[in-house]
Amino acid sequence: MTTATAPSPTSTAPTPHQVWKRVRGLLIALLILVIAGVTFAAVRSSTNYGHLDPRSADPKGSRAAAELLKARGISVTVATTLDEATTAAGPDTTLLVTGPNLLTPAQQRRLHEATTASTGRTVLIAPGPAAASRLSPGVRTEPHRPVSPLPPSCAFPAARSAGTADLGGVRYTPPDSTATACYPSDGTSSLLVLKDRGDGDTVLLGSPDLLHNERLDHQGNASLALQLLGSRPHLVWYLPSLADPSATSDDGSPDNNNDTNDGGNGNGEEASGEESDFLDLIPSGWLWGTLQLTLAAVLAAIWRGRRLGPLVVERLPVSIRASESAEGRAGLYRKANARDRAAASLRAAARTRIARLAGVTARKAHTSGVLLPAVSARTTTTGDDLSTLLFGPAPADDAALVLLAEHLDALEREVRTS
Repeated sequence: MTTATAPSPTSTAPTPHQVWKRVRGLLIALLILVIAGVTFAAVRSSTNYGHLDPRSADPKGSRAAAELLKARGISVTVATTLDEATTAAGPDTTLLVTGPNLLTPAQQRRLHEATTASTGRTVLIAPGPAAASRLSPGVRTEPHRPVSPLPPSCAFPAARSAGTADLGGVRYTPPDSTATACYPSDGTSSLLVLKDRGDGDTVLLGSPDLLHNERLDHQGNASLALQLLGSRPHLVWYLPSLADPSATSDDGSPDNNNDTNDGGNGNGEEASGEESDFLDLIPSGWLWGTLQLTLAAVLAAIWRGRRLGPLVVERLPVSIRASESAEGRAGLYRKANARDRAAASLRAAARTRIARLAGVTARKAHTSGVLLPAVSARTTTTGDDLSTLLFGPAPADDAALVLLAEHLDALEREVRTS
């Protein structure tokens, strides 16, 4: 006697080849995205500078102003730490501070002491209330105003020579009559020149817009920028940053959170009136990378979820009579006490059949203004009763629902035989 061997079950798990065919498109797309991201980062890594950076050719950069100054024989030095800025300050030097609001209180006091003793020129870009009180004591700030072309309206030679310029932003009130206030808006000025010890002075500029590459050729922006920054043979372009070791010493965190109304951010931009949050500290490249990955994930989900052609009609395993389907649906309506839905279904079906008998198109079958006149011409039912029967409210109980069904049947028979 031989024993029959049961056949081994057939595996339904996908084979490695099938898995590879399914995921290879997604892997190729992901590989292309990674290569493009690495290439993009490598190309921009050496030229990605911030706003008001004299090395940046971006619209918000300041390379154009720096190149014009160099063409006039002015040496331009970029400083990224407070030590570099204070060491370079001197009587023949202009110190441009692009982000005074990013400095800590201790850094601001130290910078003020160094610039006052240097007898050179210090240009501060959009200092807010706290920064202005430490870097230029006695100056009061006013709320931020939109940047617009403004006339100088003062006797400052550089402003009179430049004429109308794009200014505004933070506005300043001088501490005494010895200061020179220019480019007023609503009674307060967006350019303030304060005399320091000897031949030194401090210039407060309410907005950085005139130094941007995209606006340098507007109005008298170029002339004003060159005269403010080119009055000495040397220009130190100070770009404060959180990477400065002096920012973590002494008593302070960056003071830009205190300048919530009128200051600028650490990149020399106009203040937004809001405190910095975690997203402000994330480099823009990471945000763009995250956006690209999100877009790639959405496209991959759409690709995997697309329909491969029209739907395939499958035969039901069991044929169900129409009467059984109607009884099952009616039972569900009864169990849920959904007399309103049942009545609406009965009326809609009756209107469709009656409209065909009365010569009304299917599109107008459920429009009372069209269906009722056509039906009333074929029946003896009055207009109000007919409207209540075909378009009335839901029945109050099961008996009323049964009566509604009988009346609808009677109305259909009458229209058919008329």
